[in-house]
Amino acid sequence: MSKTHLDKQSRLLLLINGLFVLAGALSGTFLNVFLWKSKQDFAMIGWFTISQQIGLVLTFWLAGKWVKEHNKMNALRLGILLSGVFYLLVLGLDKHAVDYIWPLGLLLGASLGLFWLAFNVVYFEVTDRDNRDLFNGWVGLIGSLVGIVGPWISGMIISLSVGNQGYQYIFMISMLVFGIGVVFSFFLKKRKAEGTYSWNEPVKQLSEKGSPWRWAAPALAAQGVREGVFSFLVNLLVYIATTQEAKLGQFYLITSLVALVSYRVVGKWYKPGYRYYGTLVGAALLFLFTLPLLWTVSYGTLLLQGVGSAIFMPLYILPMISSVFDLMGTSGENVSKRVELVVLREICLTIGRVVGIVIFIVVLEINQSTQTITWLMIILGLSPVLSWFMIRRLLQAQPVNKSSAK
Repeated sequence: MSKTHLDKQSRLLLLINGLFVLAGALSGTFLNVFLWKSKQDFAMIGWFTISQQIGLVLTFWLAGKWVKEHNKMNALRLGILLSGVFYLLVLGLDKHAVDYIWPLGLLLGASLGLFWLAFNVVYFEVTDRDNRDLFNGWVGLIGSLVGIVGPWISGMIISLSVGNQGYQYIFMISMLVFGIGVVFSFFLKKRKAEGTYSWNEPVKQLSEKGSPWRWAAPALAAQGVREGVFSFLVNLLVYIATTQEAKLGQFYLITSLVALVSYRVVGKWYKPGYRYYGTLVGAALLFLFTLPLLWTVSYGTLLLQGVGSAIFMPLYILPMISSVFDLMGTSGENVSKRVELVVLREICLTIGRVVGIVIFIVVLEINQSTQTITWLMIILGLSPVLSWFMIRRLLQAQPVNKSSAK
């Protein structure tokens, strides 16, 4: 039966998500800065991000069989543990970490893939169409709270420490938080395994005439184009503009505080009927708030772009997430293929992210001027609008089979 509240398992899943995101916010925010201080090379950071995406999507596809046919909770726990191992290796390698970009990136991608694959499948199972926007709103709200506290604390620790000692402290704290997340994961109910994993289901869905995934797939890829580059470039530009980790922490404190309010409001009041125009407004305003960077790339303009994104990202991203997950619940057959469809979703996003990063690397091999970087951000910042155009049919209220819908 449909429900408009979150039960105990949903709230526990939100807690585990919050711990995982907190650990990532404490260290992940400054990971690229840590690498940049050892080797100031945009291409190196770009390839590190691509290696993560390759590790992530391969893990999604390969681990899908484990998650569907065996214990998805163990996949979630292993993802958290491997994240801790990653930061342990970075601690040990210190400045030499830049010499192992590909193996480190693949390991980090594998850890993220295991966690998010299991998380997304469990998230689908504990929510339905009526409370999916509510759950996603809480995910965004918790992420914003974590974004307020984590980077600010990390920035202060690094700034008050000598050399790389501050980075060592925050990496160790992250490993502790990952450990706590593993402990809480044992309170999640073991979920029943169903059916046999279909390796070629993503291809089957995209080749089927009239499949709604033919609209969703390119929209997700377009969404990934912006995500891939902005995920590392914005915080790196803030550090380059200020040369202070504390300023980067302050940047995330301010933008996450704004996002906290925005996700709370949108998560509470967003309804499926608002998705069509709400997503368009959010996508258009995300683009408009990159335009001040044409004037100058400074802490002030980057903060303006960050605040604008924090306000309007929920309008765009929440319906993008919910509408695609709704496709998995339109019939009993789709519900039974939820693992494969989660894998398909991630493949589409990853293709977009890699395309965006490759464009970034190729262009900067030709010209690394600030103006070039700015125009790249402007052009790639248009991808959410393209994403809306492709998925607009799915953003309209869809009929749901009440007997089998999720």
